[in-house]
Amino acid sequence: MPFVAILRHDLRGLWDSRLVRLWLVAALLLALVITAAHWGQTPTAILIAWLVAPFLVFPWFLVVMVLGINPVSGSRADSLADGLLSRPVARHEYLAATWLARVLVVLAVFLTSTLPPIVLVALAERPAATDTVAPYGVTAGLGVVALVLLLQVSLGFMFGTLLRRPLSAVVVLLFLWYPINYTLDFFRLEQFSPVSLCRAVPELAQRPWRERDDLPSGVTGDDFEELGQLFVRALTFQKPKPQPKPFFESDEFRDVSLWQVALGYGVPTLLAVALTAFCFSRRDL
Repeated sequence: MPFVAILRHDLRGLWDSRLVRLWLVAALLLALVITAAHWGQTPTAILIAWLVAPFLVFPWFLVVMVLGINPVSGSRADSLADGLLSRPVARHEYLAATWLARVLVVLAVFLTSTLPPIVLVALAERPAATDTVAPYGVTAGLGVVALVLLLQVSLGFMFGTLLRRPLSAVVVLLFLWYPINYTLDFFRLEQFSPVSLCRAVPELAQRPWRERDDLPSGVTGDDFEELGQLFVRALTFQKPKPQPKPFFESDEFRDVSLWQVALGYGVPTLLAVALTAFCFSRRDL
């Protein structure tokens, strides 16, 4: 009963807050702008990656972290003593209810702002180049993005509990999150870096439930054309010009493993929640 009561109270409070409402409106507008800007020239898989990129990289990471930090730090933490010591409410019930309320709100905003445009671009006939987007792949991509959001909420909970001051927790998270993510992205570790995972989303979106065995193999016309260009450059002593790779068009994430991604984000989430519960149960209110 205390868990359900706290959960309902937090959900009502979050929905009534200006931060969540403004975030929902901004996320919907940004998704609309991205869809309109890439409607005519971007393939479906890459457009899906553009739609989830604000939640993985910037700017909605800040909102998710702030929502996770608030219930265990600042003035909210100072008022916990009256609520926990004068009522039959256990600390773990309060922590679990507030964490779940924020997870539900974050996932609701994420799905509300990304799922309708994804369904629209996947089913509509657009002038952009066609690609094979599989329902299983799109679902798996949205699932791993949701797992990253759970990790962000849990990290906010952990740093809010350890530091107790919201501003200090936000500054520490910013100085840790982005440098670590871009360092891991340099090594193409999509299992730990949301930046690399964002670049791997197009490959995930095109992945079917079962891999097909009838893929073409052998030498194709493109191979002969590339061989001829190499021969001409060798005779004329020309050096090939390096072609910059687009951000989302890379074959380096073709072998991305869903199990490794799930473990790479799921295990840190569990550790962050466990550490938060331990520190919150041991500290004085």
